[in-house]
Amino acid sequence: MARVDPAVAAARNAVRAVLAGLGPDDLVLVACSGGADSLALAASVAFEALRVGRSVRSRGYAVRSGAVVVDHGLQTGSAEVAERAADQCRALGLDPVVVRHATWAGRSAGPTSDGGGPEAAARDARYGALEAVAAETGAALVLLGHTLDDQAEQVLLGLARGAGARSLAGMPRERGIFRRPFLGLRRAQTEAVCAASGLEFWTDPTNLLPDAAAPAPDRFTPLRSQVRGRVLPVLEETLGPGIVEALARSADQLRDDADLLDALAAELLGQARVAGEGTDTEHALDVEVLEKAHPALRRRALRLAALAVGCPPSDTTARHVDALDALVVSWSGQGPAHLPGGAQAGRACGRLFLRASPTGNPDGGTGVRPPSTTQE
Repeated sequence: MARVDPAVAAARNAVRAVLAGLGPDDLVLVACSGGADSLALAASVAFEALRVGRSVRSRGYAVRSGAVVVDHGLQTGSAEVAERAADQCRALGLDPVVVRHATWAGRSAGPTSDGGGPEAAARDARYGALEAVAAETGAALVLLGHTLDDQAEQVLLGLARGAGARSLAGMPRERGIFRRPFLGLRRAQTEAVCAASGLEFWTDPTNLLPDAAAPAPDRFTPLRSQVRGRVLPVLEETLGPGIVEALARSADQLRDDADLLDALAAELLGQARVAGEGTDTEHALDVEVLEKAHPALRRRALRLAALAVGCPPSDTTARHVDALDALVVSWSGQGPAHLPGGAQAGRACGRLFLRASPTGNPDGGTGVRPPSTTQE
């Protein structure tokens, strides 16, 4: 029997573990950009989808495998890149393969100091497109090609924002219909899978640093790419190899802690909600209930309350939580706290009121929005 390339074997094993929970004829979609990570994922899914459940005692069964290619239209030639990625997926045997053109308001806007702009908008549009195609095709899962390197970059970005343990927990392996089989693989392994499979991958120019010799680079370089090209190499040179794996391990440990604390914080928030007060866009919380809680739990509950009235998770930092906490434990008649997304919070008559922006996007009822990550 021919020897399988170690990188190919690792990729297939990772995919096999995710597909094991699917039933015969279930549909799984690969989000494919044409880059090394997503093409390696597409090749692994195409192989493993034909043998789900196979063991020494079972012949196994097949699941259906397809792909979604999202064209953001941000770069010249993006349509051609998307079609080429779709053709590669079809050649691997994936079916259906859907190319979806993502659109969003302000797609021509430049980057902003708080991490908004085209990068964040493109991420939101991409997930919206993936969810729409999954609903249209009846897909059970959508697989994403994020790697261990992406996870390490995410942890560093979260650390820089000072957004707390949830942000440092990085990207989850599972969220809704989304799965990330490759969070245990390095980017070099996905490139090796492509090489072993005869796949030519596309390199997004925004993932590269501008030419140092160029006097004035004329393109925007996302912060993530700068972490990848500048920060991580310095950390590895200074602290030694293994920093990527160490950051990912920290994310796994913090995610377990954050899940438990979020559950407790949601319970506290429910206890603090004042029955009969508040609306879909305004939440009223009993200050006395919050004051009695442990500071760490109270602060986490206040952050969840901010998310519930439409504050973007990636922009809601420790500074905003400090302002909310001061309204609870250090109130001396100060005015409202201004929160991301145009939301506000103020205190009156023993109540903490959080109000969504008139153009915001509150959750509309339960008072708790699930924690989210900043990159997916």
